[in-house]
Formats: sequence, C-alpha cells, structure tokens
Amino acid sequence: MVAVASEPESYLPSPAASHTAAANDSSSSSSTSAPGLPPQRTSPHPYHPHLRHISLRRSTRTRSSSLGYRTAVFTTKPTQLERVILLLHNNPFIPPNSIREEVEWFYESLGIDDTYFALQDEEIIARHVLALWSAKIGAYVNSERELDVHLKQEDEDGAVFIHSTAPGHQVPPSPTATVTSFSTAGPSAMGTGGAGSGSDTPHGHYERTIEDKYLDSPPADHIYRLESYRSQAHIKHPLRSYFVTRCHFPTPSSDAGASSTDAFDIRAVSDIGFLEKVSESALARYSRIVRQVVERKGIVVEQHLGSGGSGGGEVRLYLGFQRLSAKGFFTTLTDLYHYYGLTSTRKYVEQFSNGATVVCVHLTNFPQSDDKAEREGKVQWILTQLTRDASLLYCLPSTPLQHLFSGQLLSVQESVYAYTGWIFAQHFLNRLGTEYATLQRLLTKGGEEDAAVAGVLAKLKKRLREVTYTRQEVLDVITAYPELIRSCYKMFERVHGVNASNRRAPSPSPYGNEEYDPAGIMKKIESVVANEHEVAVFQAFVTFNQAVLKTNFYQPTKVALSFRLDSAWLPEIEYPMPLYGMFLIIGSEFRGFHLRFRDVARGGIRIVQSRNRESYSINLRSLFDENYALASTQQKKNKDIPEGGSKGTILLDYGVGAIPRVAFEKYVDAMLDLLIPGQTPGIKEPIVDLLGKEEILFFGPDEGTAEFMDWASLHARHRGAGFWKAFTTGKGAGMGGIPHDTYGMTTRSIHQYVLGIYRKLGLEEGMVRKIQTGGPDGDLGSNEVMISGDMTVAIVDGNGVLYDPQGIDRGELMRLAGERKACGAFDVTKLGKGGFRVLVDETKVTLPDGSIVENGFKFRNEFHLDKLAQAELFVPCGGRPESVNLTNVHRLLDEDGVPRWKYVVEGANLFFTQEARLFLEKKSVIIFKDASANKGGVTSSSLEVLAALALNDEEFAKHMQVKDGVVPPFYEKYVEEVQTVIERNARAEFECIWREHERLKIPRSILTDQISIAIVKLNEEIQQNPVLWDNTPLRRLVLSEALPKLLLDQLGLDTILERVPDNYVRAIFGSWLASRFVYEFGHESGQFAFLQFMLGYFGKLGGEVKI
Repeated sequence: MVAVASEPESYLPSPAASHTAAANDSSSSSSTSAPGLPPQRTSPHPYHPHLRHISLRRSTRTRSSSLGYRTAVFTTKPTQLERVILLLHNNPFIPPNSIREEVEWFYESLGIDDTYFALQDEEIIARHVLALWSAKIGAYVNSERELDVHLKQEDEDGAVFIHSTAPGHQVPPSPTATVTSFSTAGPSAMGTGGAGSGSDTPHGHYERTIEDKYLDSPPADHIYRLESYRSQAHIKHPLRSYFVTRCHFPTPSSDAGASSTDAFDIRAVSDIGFLEKVSESALARYSRIVRQVVERKGIVVEQHLGSGGSGGGEVRLYLGFQRLSAKGFFTTLTDLYHYYGLTSTRKYVEQFSNGATVVCVHLTNFPQSDDKAEREGKVQWILTQLTRDASLLYCLPSTPLQHLFSGQLLSVQESVYAYTGWIFAQHFLNRLGTEYATLQRLLTKGGEEDAAVAGVLAKLKKRLREVTYTRQEVLDVITAYPELIRSCYKMFERVHGVNASNRRAPSPSPYGNEEYDPAGIMKKIESVVANEHEVAVFQAFVTFNQAVLKTNFYQPTKVALSFRLDSAWLPEIEYPMPLYGMFLIIGSEFRGFHLRFRDVARGGIRIVQSRNRESYSINLRSLFDENYALASTQQKKNKDIPEGGSKGTILLDYGVGAIPRVAFEKYVDAMLDLLIPGQTPGIKEPIVDLLGKEEILFFGPDEGTAEFMDWASLHARHRGAGFWKAFTTGKGAGMGGIPHDTYGMTTRSIHQYVLGIYRKLGLEEGMVRKIQTGGPDGDLGSNEVMISGDMTVAIVDGNGVLYDPQGIDRGELMRLAGERKACGAFDVTKLGKGGFRVLVDETKVTLPDGSIVENGFKFRNEFHLDKLAQAELFVPCGGRPESVNLTNVHRLLDEDGVPRWKYVVEGANLFFTQEARLFLEKKSVIIFKDASANKGGVTSSSLEVLAALALNDEEFAKHMQVKDGVVPPFYEKYVEEVQTVIERNARAEFECIWREHERLKIPRSILTDQISIAIVKLNEEIQQNPVLWDNTPLRRLVLSEALPKLLLDQLGLDTILERVPDNYVRAIFGSWLASRFVYEFGHESGQFAFLQFMLGYFGKLGGEVKI
C-alpha cells in the first residue's frame, strides 16, 4: 500500500519541469546523496521463504556487524532498479524523460532499507514509484510543502510498512494523503482508504496496527517476528521501515513448551531466519533472556551499551516476556523511550517456539554534556527509569489514561497510579451514605416480616451505586486535574517507594512532608476542584493511599499490580461483617479481589466472564459486593473447620481477547509478590510492609479455575513458598489433591440434609419427586444423580431442560452422569408420556401439553419458575446467584398461593436471596440454605490442606500423590476418613438446626446464620483464651479428637504440632470445641452450658477443673 502526501517545497519538482527533464534543478529530487546527509546503510533482512520472485540466498550476502546481527547486502539491487525503469516505461503516466530520475530518487535518496528491495518484486516497486509521483503532482497542485511517505504491502507470510515521521514521534498519514493498497499480484482485495483514513490503520498508527494484527492477535498457527529500521531520507523527516515475517521453527511450538527438553535449546526454539542472521554473541544473550522468561513470570530487562558506552552512545535494550502476556506493550514501549527524549534506530521483535518473546530496541539521543561523569550519570538514570517503567507498562500497557503519559502530562508511574485509583474509585466511590442508613433504620424492625422491605432496600442500594458516579465521569475528573494526581501519587510514593533500590531513605514522618499527609492533600484538593463531586473522586485516591499496607508497585519485575489493603474504612452499614484481609489485583486484561474474614482462611478463586458489554458493566458494578457475599457465605459454611471464609474473583475485561488462564496466572503471581518476601536484587526486592506479619492464603477451585490449581501450587513452589503443597486445594490426585467431583465430597453433605428431611418426616426416598438444576455433566449435578434414589422429574443444565412427569429414566441418567454428559445427550426415546427435552438453541418448540416455547435459552433460565417445575423436593446444584429473589419468588406459588415445592436443599451457592428464603419459609417450605448444605467440599479441602502442612515433601509424595494410576493405601484410607467427617458434620448441623427451629420457631435460613455466627465468635474467643489454649493436657486431648486418626497414627501428635503453623493449630483447636459445643447445646447457650460441655473434657483428663 502507498499513501503519499505533501513534500518540502525545495524538493517538489513541478510537472512542467519534469517534462523538460531539468535534472540539475535544485528544486528537483536528485538520485544521489545530498551533502550533509549520511550515506545509505544496508541492514539485515528478514527470512521470507515464500517469495516468488526473489531468492534472498542468491541475491544477498552477509558480513559481520557490531549490531548483533549479520548485515545482509542486496547485491542485485542495481539490476532490479533497471528492471523497474523498464516496467515504468510501459506506463505513460510518468513522462519518459523523468522515469530514471524518479526511480533513482526512490532507490537512493529516500533512505529506504535494503530489506524492502530484497522482499519486493519489481512490479510492486514500480507501483510504489508511480504512487509517489502521483502524490508529487497532487502536492504541487495543492501547494503543499511537505512530502509524507506511507507504503504498505501485506500477504499471509508477512508485511512491509514504510512511512516518514519525525524522530521521537509516531505520526499518522496526512489528512490529505492519497491511499492505495497493493498485494503481490496487484490491487489488494482489502480495498482503498479515503482521504485521512490511514487505510485500515487506526489513526494511521502503524505500530499499533502491526501489534494488533501480527503480534497480539495473529491468525491461528501463525507467529510473526518484526524488524524495524530508521534511516535519513531526502525529505523533511526520516523513514521508518517495518518488516513483518512469519516464523518457521525447527521445533514446532507444541513440542517446545516450558517442560520439554528443547525449551532451553536456543537453536531448537528460534526462527530459522533469525538464526541465519544473528551473531553468536547476540545469540548467547538471547539464549540467557529466553531461559529467564521461561523459568519465571514477569518481564526480563537487560541493557547492552554500544560503542558510546554509558557516555551517550547507542544502547540496546532487551525486554523478554511470555508471548501474548502483555498486549499493546510494543507500541507503549515506543511511547516510553520517547518520553525520555530518546529515539530508536532499530527495533526487533523475536519470537521463540517455547512461548518467549524478546524485544530489542537500539536507543540513541541520550543527553550530552562536556562533563563525562555528569553525562554518564544522566544516561544511567534514564536506563534505570526505563527498566522500572517498563515493568509497570508490562503490567498495564494500555489504559484510558495513556494519553496523560504519552502527552507528558504525567510520568509513567503517575499515569499507572492514576489508573489504579480510577479502578479503586469505580468500586468504592458509590457508597450509600448516612441517608440510606437512616432510611434502613426507619423501615427495618428485624425479623421475617421485614423481608419485603429488605428486598426493596437491596434494590435501592444497587440503583444508588449504579447512578451516582459513572466510570466515565470519574475518568473525566481525573483527566482534568493531572496536578492533583501528581500530589496524590507523591503521597503514595513517599510511603511505599522508600525501600525500593535507588530510592531515598525513609523519612521520620510517615508521609515525609506535611504537604503530602492526608489532611494536606485534602486541603489542596478542596482549593483546586470545582465542586463536591470532584472532591469525592480525589478523596477516593486519598482513601486508597491510606488503605494500602503493602504493594508490588515498585518491584522490578511483576506481571500485575497487587495491593494489600486495610478494610477498616468500609462502611459497616453495607459490610456488617468486618474483613480480616483485602487484596486488589489489577492486570492488563482483568481486575480482581481477594477477601477473607480470618487470618487462616480458604476459598475458591472465580473467573467472571461477560457475554457482552452490558453484562460486563453489570459484572463490574457488582464485583466487590458479590465477592464479599461469596466470602461471607464461605465464612458461615466454614464454621466447623479451621479455616475461615475467603473468596477471590477475577473479572476479565470485555473485548480485549483476555485469556482466562493468563489472567489467573497473573493474579496468583501478583498475590505471591505480597506473600513471599523479596530477596533477589533487580528481580524481587524487599517491599514496604505496613502490615508487619506473615500471611498465608489458601486457594481453591471455583468457576473457571478448576484446571489451574496444579499450576498454582507448582508455581508457589517455584517461587520458594514453603506452603506450596497447601497453597491450593482441588489439585489433581497426582499432586496430592482430593478431587471433589471424583469422590462426591460436596454432594455427600447436601445429601445428608435430604436424608435428614426424609428421616424426620418418615418419607421413602423412592417416592419423592425431585427437580434439580445442574445436570449430569457437572460436579454437583452428576454426583447428586448417582448418590440419590428419588424420582427426578426435571433436570436443568447448560444444554437445556429435561422433563418427565413420570420420573426421568434412572438408568439413562446414571449413564450420562457416569460419562459426564449433559441432558443434550439423553436418549429421548426413554422419556415417558408428557416428557420432553428443550435445548437452549431451539425456538418455537411445542410441548406435549400444547404450549409453545418461543426461546429455549429463556425457557432454560426460567424453568425453575415455570408451573411445570412442581415436585416435593428442589435441589439446586447449579445456577447463577439470586436466581430466586424477592421480585420473582411469587412465581413459585400455584394459583392457590401454595408453593410448588415442599422441601429445598440449596446445593448451589446463593441460588436464593435471603428474602426469598424467608418468603418460602413463611409459606411452610422446609429450606436449608447453602451455607449449611454444601459445606462438604470445604471440609474435604480443609483436610487436604492439613495433610499438605503435616507431611513433609517426601512423605507427601509417597502417601498423597497418585502416580501412574496407583493409589497409595494411605491416600485411599484418608479419602474415606474425609468422607466420614463430612457426613458427621452435616448430620450434626442438621440436627442442631432442626432442634432449634422446633424449640425457638426461628426460620431455618436465619438459624443457619445465627449458628454460624455463634460458632465463629466462640472459636475466636477460645483461640484468644490463654486458660484453655495454654492448658497443655487439654490442648493435646482436643487435638487428638479433632485431627484425623490416620494422620495421628502416621506421624504422631508431636510431629504434627511441630510442622503445622501455630495459628493453624489454634484454629483447629478453637473450631473443634466451638462447633461441637454449639451443635450439642444450641447457639443461644451461655457460660454455664459451656462449663458443662468442658467438664466432659476435664473429666477425661482426671484432674482438677481450672477455667
């Protein structure tokens, strides 16, 4: 493609002058180098195996170079030039006596790199010359003063882009540019762009186009490398050339992963063309960088001083990272060195089949000074800043605040900080205030009769948060006051930047200067901004600064930003249960939180994906609140295990091609930055830690992350975490995990509640009709099918709805559950009279009763509310949170106002809102909520963690890791003991809830929470009570009951106490006593009841009672 615009006046020949062949006219473009301009330089060319007209091996030769690559010389260039002249003589548009002049000017005076001539055939070059001539005519007619060169040619195997631009700038084509596209065979099918369109390049930004199309989102099975050169031309600005070529590896990408034997063999993983050109010394450097990229997360940065040394000559900057892990980074890197006043003469993007990418930039235009020491100091300062800024931009290469940095209104650190503050403000600026609290007090009296009011208040809360401050409004305020961003950043930097290398020492004051303390910042904000709305935006930045306890913001290498926050500022009216720990993680394609309610806590990590932009906006607004609700449910569910409740969420950005696994890996690695002290200068350094204590987190699988648990555990080991075996649960059996789905751990707890209802009411399981959400292809759904013996009349899953009023064929259901197939695979010939199957992609389906389903997707989503969804028992094993809420719960009633279900055991988390549960209980439905029913999985995971902490690496490998399908005897027995514990705990809580409801008439949904709160509170009191904990005989007696018998027999109590962290042992001690007491005596029992309970233990000790 050629896009040509105006030329400097002194270089514009008039058409008339050209017709008279005024070759010596000073205003014409001569074909030889002009005085004062550097001679044309040859450069390396890409390997391009599919060229049809040029054999690079026959037409080039190489010579050694100090630039790291062997320089290619295009030896047949003069012959090619003559052939282009002959082709143009067949085109009458250029006057014959001007053809040679124009061709020689194109070849010799524009400074186009030899690579272009080696890659293009004569026909394409002739078209480009013709296009430039046309632009000259247009520029002359329009009295334009400057000539812009914009050439573009693409095919499947690569592309060529050449354009003129001032050093240090990326300039789009002129608004008056004429744009024409060519392929190797002629005009391109891609079409032509109009004036000012820049063809298919957004805003004429060539690097962004190249990066988007070839580096970040290449076609399937295509990987491209890039070379770029800058050369001086006989026009106002030099030319920048980009050559994109498809890679061809000796070892295919699929065979050169990080775990393969070829992963570190640089010759096996490199592109063939790269190997032909790179020097041995440069290859050794690439080999070292690629190895580091494969071995660890984050960016790898190296500097190589050129002939000028640190005194201001050329410097080569190498940046290595995992391919596709930082989309947009190449273009942002250009903005970075332009920010420091540097220019590049060459740029390379080298790809390797083991997943590594290395960018090499040759930088010049460093500050000069007659004082050598001063000059070297300036150069070294710039290189240090480039390295640190590159690590930040690698985390966030493209943000809506990028223009503040590229426009030099803010530094890299300040713009990234501003983006972080924008994220924080989006989630926490829309708080409800005192007015909402007052309204709640006026309308709420407590108890079940206030369910409707509570539902209205919940809806009002959501609406207030949505409409008060929009994302764009907050962004506009931030953009309008860059000076306030600088002040807020300085406050942040003065606290957390002090321990990073090459930074100042800590000052006596926490903020170092009165101007940068919270009061001083707020005073400045209030004096600058226009209204209270804008004050609130910047107050969110101050709140963020005060909340940060530690961060990896200043770590030399990182993959995402992570912040450990103090949550004390969260309003109690909205978050009544205080958090113990709060993390915010921000990556280039996601944002996420991790919340926990106790020091020792465990919960799943969930990935949230959005179907469209609207659903993304909804997910974004509700992200923190849903995370808090899930962690709160987990806290209540974890009542009788050592770990408190926690939850992590990762919201993928919409429309950026986010890869779930990449986002998860960044999330985990950034969290580990705050859990593992940094000890490696230049890689992981010590950070400011205002928390001042060690933290250990335990992650589990959740939506979208079940397949990543093995990796997270291994990565924690690679990072040096001593807790790596226990870091994640839900690992494969080969990693010592106990898969919940394989052994039906969660379902075992759920089914105990079902059996408890049957036992209390004298029901026969086989006669009970049941409806189930979550199909035979899922974890809970498949195990519920296999463990139960009821008459299932309806199943709703991802495929659709399966219904049979006579009971779905049990044998066929068992087959699907065993094969983990959805109801779409059900043999419909086995449906009885009145039965049907409706899939989500079906429309206008006629049911046996004659009714018509217009949309299968909607029918599936709302079937639990349909009049056909009638049965004695409902067991939701899947579905979105709040599927039944106060606005639709009335649809569960028949025409007489009677609920269509008698019993509900909530297997899926948050399927019902609390208001909906209370509404159903008021209608005499027996309902057991999620926090009680589905705790089997968390119990299994807790005991998995305990085994990982108690066994050393050798014992863990021997007793807990399944190798080649061989299950260790210890593992098999341990799983059986875990199942026994799950069923015992479920029965104990069921009996407590049933008994307390009968005694106090409190709704079971409220009792679940009250029992959980009672256990959690008592647990904390027991752990903090030295009289109980310091009583060694009592402590050993309780632990001997609480710990799995198999572990005690294998290791002995003393070994377990020596290996398991003290805070974890305390949690075991407290949770065992608290849960046993509440389950036996009830949640309202007082001190005398607890004394009676403890007398049983002291009686076993046979000593004097001292409490």
